[in-house]
Amino acid sequence: MKRVVHWLAAVLGLCITASAAAQIVVGQTSGFSGPVAAGVKEVSDGAKLYIDATNAKGGVNGQAIEIVAMDDKFDPKLAGENAKVLITEKNVVALFLSRGTPHTQAIVPLLDQYKVPLIAPSTGAMVLHKPVNPWVFNVRATYQREAERAVQHLSLIGMDHIGVIHVEDSFGADLLEGAKRGFAGVGKNAVFIEKYDRAKWDFAKIAPLVASSGVQAVLFIGSGNAVADGIEAIRKAGSRAQIVTFSNNASGGFVKSLKENARGVIVTQVFPYERSLSAPMVKEAHDLAVAKGLEGVSPAMLEGFAAAKVLVAALRRAGPAPTRAKIQQALESMNKVDIGGLEISYSAADHTGLDFVDLSIIGTDGKFRR
Repeated sequence: MKRVVHWLAAVLGLCITASAAAQIVVGQTSGFSGPVAAGVKEVSDGAKLYIDATNAKGGVNGQAIEIVAMDDKFDPKLAGENAKVLITEKNVVALFLSRGTPHTQAIVPLLDQYKVPLIAPSTGAMVLHKPVNPWVFNVRATYQREAERAVQHLSLIGMDHIGVIHVEDSFGADLLEGAKRGFAGVGKNAVFIEKYDRAKWDFAKIAPLVASSGVQAVLFIGSGNAVADGIEAIRKAGSRAQIVTFSNNASGGFVKSLKENARGVIVTQVFPYERSLSAPMVKEAHDLAVAKGLEGVSPAMLEGFAAAKVLVAALRRAGPAPTRAKIQQALESMNKVDIGGLEISYSAADHTGLDFVDLSIIGTDGKFRR
């Protein structure tokens, strides 16, 4: 029996503070357990900061927002099943913050079938950007742009001998395409390209290859625990190559999973620096987090916060009785909408939303530095 997780439920410690009963119901399926659970929690906590603040001020047009979340355990098949339950049984007006490329792909056929918008899938897969799906609204740059930018950066600092390790799924293939474009742009080729199984990863053969190849850097494409285990294996094999991974791993939970291997790992970012309080969105999220007793926000929390701002903006534009169709129309009417120092725009021909990409490095204190 599937486990339904309401953000109202104490079991996740995600209790919404609005006094009124939720009247706008939004659905989320994501890996609240499994290999990406730490990152999913941080993204969801970031979204909760803004939704709680909105509900505390009376909600949207007098209606509170409820996020009904289901745990798909980072299983694409279960993600699709959960989405159908949310759409057909929970009657959500929109889906929100799905996690993972194959997982979101499993949801997409339902969007057109039931005419339901999906806002801010937590993936930068190109397949969700081009061709434009009328029901998918991204709130982040593409993975291909991240990978291309990473190769360009490494080349700029004199690292030309670069290997690639990628998970064997649509997510891995997508980022690999961006990496190849990056290599072509600097006139280089990858020293090696190795793949691993998403569900049963094993780096026993790949790690010695990395060490013997003498590469200066490795682009490590994957999620959560798999990447942490792979980096550990590479270090045990004797390689000191610079490790670069991507924004899907930009969470404090991922840093903790790296343990002593965290320092020096480069992680691409798709939102402003989380400690730069001169950025209006960062300052707003930081202040709300501190008011709840937290030290501040992580990059993953900023992703969730930005996603929630877009969700709320769309609900406001959709009017006092938001429907799936009205929300979709409201999103496509958004042009240069300021969500805190970043402008988000959609049109019938472009559902990317934002194109911000930066790089960070994990410091000795376990925090991201830029």
